[in-house]
Amino acid sequence: MGMQTLSIYHLVKSEDLNHHRTLFAGRGAEWLVEAGFIAAASMLPPEFILCVKIHGMEFSRPVRPGEIVCFTSRVVLTGRSRVIAYIRADVKGEQAVDGFITFVYVDEQGKARPHGIVIEADTLEEKALQERAKNL
Repeated sequence: MGMQTLSIYHLVKSEDLNHHRTLFAGRGAEWLVEAGFIAAASMLPPEFILCVKIHGMEFSRPVRPGEIVCFTSRVVLTGRSRVIAYIRADVKGEQAVDGFITFVYVDEQGKARPHGIVIEADTLEEKALQERAKNL
């Protein structure tokens, strides 16, 4: 299966800000996880997906009130029961934050179970993301 990119948007409002009047990292992390979850849930039943870890979430620019943030997410690597999504957030076409999230596919008792999904990297960019995910 190839990589599918999904997008969601968020308007940065006053309640999303920290004491510096930029996007609060906790809110950014919430939106990052949401975007990654949507990518994983596009392949698996959402009620059986658990977030295990956020890897290397890093801001590269401040996000200010009134800006619209576009989160693009895609599953870049899978294992037996794990699914790793890469998420990038842009403001006006400029990267603001990115990171990876590992999810696990579970059964009714919350135990990891195989999902049978294999992700193929077709482009150089996808291959680079897959390599980064392998090194997490």
